[in-house]
Amino acid sequence: MKRIEMGVSGGCQCGAVRYHATAMFDNSHLCHCRMCQKASGNIFAALVAAPDDALTWTRGKPSVWKSSELVERGFCANCGTPLFFHHLENGRTNLMIGSLDDPHAFSPLANTCTENMVGWFDKITGIENTGATESNGADWATAIKERNNQHPDHDTTSWAVRGHDG
Repeated sequence: MKRIEMGVSGGCQCGAVRYHATAMFDNSHLCHCRMCQKASGNIFAALVAAPDDALTWTRGKPSVWKSSELVERGFCANCGTPLFFHHLENGRTNLMIGSLDDPHAFSPLANTCTENMVGWFDKITGIENTGATESNGADWATAIKERNNQHPDHDTTSWAVRGHDG
């Protein structure tokens, strides 16, 4: 696994938890294990690792749940965004690619734990593409853009967490 010196930032949907890494590994992958399926609420978890020594939490701290004796998973307790998978003994934290400010930067290089891959996974690139939100629901897209509570895809010096009920 190759270490790449580069700056990467990301965080949760509400902005309560943000991170920055000064290096990444070239291990971007889709994990199909049942734990990752459950943790992401999806059919796979898209992950890429940052060396633990290069990762800092720049706003807030993630909540952590120990999903096994060797693994902990981090998420935002406020909005529920899954943020990472951390093996306690290998010195790296696999960040959820969707939590990165630029998820396009890390295209997956492998599928892992494929014994749990859903049977229709290899067909998803061939299904209908209904286009961008703006072209299929312009009014809805405009309303969301004007009144959403989502943190922007970049670091901010301050951010008031909105949409929190408690």
